[in-house]
Amino acid sequence: MNRRVLALLAAVLLAVAGCSGSGGGGKSVVVTTNILGDITRNIVGDQAGVTVLMKPNADPHSFGISAQQAAEVERAGLIVYNGLGLEEGMLRTVRTAEENGVPSLPVGERANPIGYPGGAADPHFWTDPGRVREAVKLIADQIVAHVGGVDEAVIRANADRYGREIAALDATMTERFGAIPPDRRKLVTNHHVFGYLAQRYGFEVVGAVIPGGTTLASPSPSDLKALADTVRSAGVPVIFADSSQPDKLARVLAEQAGLHVAVTSLFSESLSEPGQGAATYLDMMRANTESIATGLTRP
Repeated sequence: MNRRVLALLAAVLLAVAGCSGSGGGGKSVVVTTNILGDITRNIVGDQAGVTVLMKPNADPHSFGISAQQAAEVERAGLIVYNGLGLEEGMLRTVRTAEENGVPSLPVGERANPIGYPGGAADPHFWTDPGRVREAVKLIADQIVAHVGGVDEAVIRANADRYGREIAALDATMTERFGAIPPDRRKLVTNHHVFGYLAQRYGFEVVGAVIPGGTTLASPSPSDLKALADTVRSAGVPVIFADSSQPDKLARVLAEQAGLHVAVTSLFSESLSEPGQGAATYLDMMRANTESIATGLTRP
């Protein structure tokens, strides 16, 4: 066997070993949700590959992945995921990779989570830009620690720049929401998703069409009646429905309330395709801010 053949065999064996190994150290970041994916890409820049598993306009509670994507998770240098039960359709894949030694960061679990009224932790931390700024630092730290070949100075600079953009977003949201009269700062959504935003900016979450924090649950007739009564007594002018979910249930509630209640879509759990209004985290939050402020101040 000549030297060229031996060299080719060695190269093939190295490639196979690199593809099949686990335990991190690779030059790639795999991210579950597209919101965290956009945040992570802003931090990574051109320093490493970033694979985002969740497509635009998808539901994080129910999206699934292919066998090829599952293999990418196993080969990642770092997995960035939300946690707190959000990615219900793929948590088993993440757990398997963790057991095989792939480093991971459950961002929501590190974001000082708040609880739902029933006691379970709320995974929707990204509606609070302050928590997202802290998450940026966490993600940057883990990229530097686990992703091979990145320039730490570049990662830190990217994180600082993006953190300043999020701070500017926070200031804009504070100003815009500050113009809403206190007695109108009441939110009804088609499931519980804005608890963090409410806490940061002084809103009251009156209720949700779907009880709990997952879109996979269903409301009972008594749930709808109870919330309709609450909407009636609170004088809520608008119900906000997630853009990735049909707003049929919210419209049913509006009809049961017996009041003229508008239904407005928000980009609450997924980014959109480019050109649809919420292609980035910053775009999503700006669009939602405008929709909430407009909806709650209409005559």
